[in-house]
Amino acid sequence: MVKKILAKSYIYLILLLMYLPILVLIVYSFSTRTSIGDGYEFGFDLWKNLFDPEAKIAGEIWTALGNTLIIAIVSALVATILGTLGAIGAFYSGKRMQKAIEVATQIPVSNPEIVMALSLVVMFVSLKVIGIEFNFWTLLIGHVVLGLPFVYLSVKPKLIQMDPHLYEAALDLGCAPRQALVKVVVPQILPGVLSGFLLSITLSLDDFIVTAFTRGPGLLSGSKSIETLSTLIQAKLKKGAIPPEMRPLTLIIFLVVLAIAILVSVKKANDAKKAKERKGR
Repeated sequence: MVKKILAKSYIYLILLLMYLPILVLIVYSFSTRTSIGDGYEFGFDLWKNLFDPEAKIAGEIWTALGNTLIIAIVSALVATILGTLGAIGAFYSGKRMQKAIEVATQIPVSNPEIVMALSLVVMFVSLKVIGIEFNFWTLLIGHVVLGLPFVYLSVKPKLIQMDPHLYEAALDLGCAPRQALVKVVVPQILPGVLSGFLLSITLSLDDFIVTAFTRGPGLLSGSKSIETLSTLIQAKLKKGAIPPEMRPLTLIIFLVVLAIAILVSVKKANDAKKAKERKGR
């Protein structure tokens, strides 16, 4: 009994330490004070400033958010397609090829991010002679390189768990190789593909180093250097403090992520319930 109480207390303490900073940020998003150290006074001033179309900081924040989402979604889609195809190709290749690809995908995961960023910069600078400049495309390539190994590592276990005879059976039943791949293999590995896609989005949203090194003008920033939320916060910190309008934006992001997590959990529970009902029949 005592062990259970201690175990639960430890878990709740860890959860409290994890979510306490977020809770503080949520509370102070409804404060009229621009600085947390100045005390607390309830109000919606920060929310009004965030959605004020004439406020300069609001424009900067929404531009950075738009850039962040565009880069994250596009790079995650590209990384998911390339990573999934690479995992399938490696799975049906020889052992030597599998080992070579395995090592190649492990290096970006284990390497510090600064090494990857500097390598990309050196590559893009060397390609300047053929007219390649730092812009959205260099930034996109950097984020794809960041997320691709994680997609591969998410898809590979699902391929190993899959019955290896399913693909051959589909070919024997008259499917073309492309049809067998789309109709048989992809549905079997779909959970791994979705996990890799979500990982890629998360890494892209959270990234600062690769973005800071590979960005250039483009997207919603126009002729200026592309600003994402991470680079905007870093730029503001150089001049002073983080804009207080970031607090309500953080709450919005937190609620969206929470809603997605709840929907996924509910869907999984419903699918498990349906599976049990089918087995009962």
